[in-house]
Amino acid sequence: MKILILCDLFPPAFGPRMGYLCKYLRRAGWEPAVITEYIPDRTFAFLEDEAETVRIRYYHARGKWLGALEWGCVFLLDLLFGYKDGRMYREARRQIRKHPCRLVLCSTFRTFPLVAARRIARKANVPLVADLRDVVEQTGGHEFVAHALSGLGGLGRWMADAFLQHGRRQRNRVLRDAACLTTVSPWHVELLKAFNPRVELVYNGYDPELFYPAPVRSERFYITYTGRIVYAGRTLNRALRDPELLFRALVRLAGEQVIRPETFCVRWFTDAKSQQFIRQEAEKYALADYMAFYDYVPASRVPALLNESAVLLVLTNKAGEQGPKGVMTTKLFEALAVARPVLCVRGDEGCLEEVLLRTRAGLSAHRTEEVYRFLKTHYLQWQASGLTTVEADREEIGKFSRQAQADRFIHIFEQMMNNR
Repeated sequence: MKILILCDLFPPAFGPRMGYLCKYLRRAGWEPAVITEYIPDRTFAFLEDEAETVRIRYYHARGKWLGALEWGCVFLLDLLFGYKDGRMYREARRQIRKHPCRLVLCSTFRTFPLVAARRIARKANVPLVADLRDVVEQTGGHEFVAHALSGLGGLGRWMADAFLQHGRRQRNRVLRDAACLTTVSPWHVELLKAFNPRVELVYNGYDPELFYPAPVRSERFYITYTGRIVYAGRTLNRALRDPELLFRALVRLAGEQVIRPETFCVRWFTDAKSQQFIRQEAEKYALADYMAFYDYVPASRVPALLNESAVLLVLTNKAGEQGPKGVMTTKLFEALAVARPVLCVRGDEGCLEEVLLRTRAGLSAHRTEEVYRFLKTHYLQWQASGLTTVEADREEIGKFSRQAQADRFIHIFEQMMNNR
């Protein structure tokens, strides 16, 4: 059965949710076709051939200033005339003339390309399923767009606010018209029910063919973090991610001479801005000797890094007005899959913490003392055996596999087509 997928991100760029979905849809006999924006990124290159894909290139200019000018022009054209959705809709029309589809799926980070997806679903007279990976309400801030326009002062703030409000209105209109909504956490489900009563929970997850327990003995006790810390802004938004409990616990462990740099290391596989922030924090706590920094690695290399680690780090913060509501990072599920102890700081006291407790895979920390005891226990275990272990619930963890995720999507698709 043919399905047309419109999404803002798809492999080889950072688009694991749709990339893995297409992998398992094909194995189940479906024929996914994808239209997405071209992004110059190769993080998930191993998934780029899982669907027939058209990548629309909205930006061509090279150089800092020409690139900024082009970005500004596209931004205004999109805000005033729906430029990006318009181009995607025209491409979608060409695709359905060649290959009629039974259903349209749109997966989005905020709004784009929901408008194009609704138009093409109406044109093809097929159901629309809208998949919301993130919503602006979950952070309470406008960091992404606001930073991009920060050089324009008050005008930039006005443009950012206008863009986000316009996008939210467009999003809500499409959500009301969709046959079904899917999203990533219980918090998102409750939020989206205000726009459409048919909301289904489909967690993010891990690919069981890549992520599984294969522990490796190492010469050092590695705590490993993969992913960004600083996003659009130049400094960390501590309301979203705050590593303070980790640093405080490490100071105590080092002061008591429980750990030493020769055998204990926190590895950060992240971007340059995030590395700069962590370096500054580590120097403030006199922990620079315990840190190691590396660039991003391809997603295919991540399983090996996790399996050679003693503890896997997830950064978040307490959910609240300014905190990360309903954020269920893929890093959590991949950490669960390899059965290494997971340390979440600061625990969100929400959806992420509930999953960690349910699977018994690690600690969602609220206090420095908890982190101190957790790390000390596992470090002593590692010294004795060369490995760390955790008595996690493997059956519960299995519910978060990408195969289970695809099965859930297929069940939803079949219901929508049968209802139609």
